[in-house]
Amino acid sequence: YSVLLFFYIRKKLKKVQKDYQVLLKEAHQLADGRFDEEIIQDVGIFNALGEEFKNVRTGFEKAVCEEMKSQNMKTELISKVSHDLKTPLTGMGQNNVSEQDKQVYLENLQHYIDRLNNLIEDLFEVSKVNSGNIELNPVELNVVALIQQAQAETEDLLKQKNLTVILDAPENGIVQALDGDKTYRIFENLFTNIAKYTLPGTRVYVSATAQPEYTEIVFKNISEAQMNFTPEEIVERFVRGDKSRHESGSGIGLAIVKSFTEVQNGTFSIEIDGDLFKAVVRFKVN
Repeated sequence: YSVLLFFYIRKKLKKVQKDYQVLLKEAHQLADGRFDEEIIQDVGIFNALGEEFKNVRTGFEKAVCEEMKSQNMKTELISKVSHDLKTPLTGMGQNNVSEQDKQVYLENLQHYIDRLNNLIEDLFEVSKVNSGNIELNPVELNVVALIQQAQAETEDLLKQKNLTVILDAPENGIVQALDGDKTYRIFENLFTNIAKYTLPGTRVYVSATAQPEYTEIVFKNISEAQMNFTPEEIVERFVRGDKSRHESGSGIGLAIVKSFTEVQNGTFSIEIDGDLFKAVVRFKVN
């Protein structure tokens, strides 16, 4: 019996050592930033630890992706600012420029300065939310009335495109505790985005409904340009409806909408179906 027990224990010990080496190899791969291989075999008593390694791998991959996305955003921001600064200055540096052209360059320079100022302000807003350094002042407000106010404030922009807004909402409104300034900015940015990129002469549909667990506001419009981006890209990157640099605004209006919605325990999503652009804002009912 002693001999049999010895060989049994030795066999089990070798199995433990082998499983340990598998886990050790996995740890070294993770340390080297290699995420292409994972533990798929049975590692005996280390199975629970193997599952944790899988979770660590998933977390690492997500963190790397987020960091790459952040770096891409920084690169694109630097490129945008550099472009906006160099474009008017390049023209002004040319020789034999007429006084009329100089005036045009000055006007363009003012236009780019305004854009940069808006970009900086919007970046501050987003950074405040991302850092948690933002104060909310929730009050009982009528969501429908706030939508109507934002529409009225952007009416001139909407009329320039001959857009007709059709609002479908309860006559007595929807009352919910939200931060008035942040929520108004959400609706204003959505209407501004619609005014810039909607096909002229079309209808814009806005609906507000009160569900048991959340209040849902939906904006639907037909895009003027082909939408060659994903819903995730248009929210997270510095892109515009047609990826053109010649439109006004910072290009992060929807990022602000997402940040201001989520900081109020809500969700913001984009749906694209052909030329139909749909923005959905949901505020959780407390």
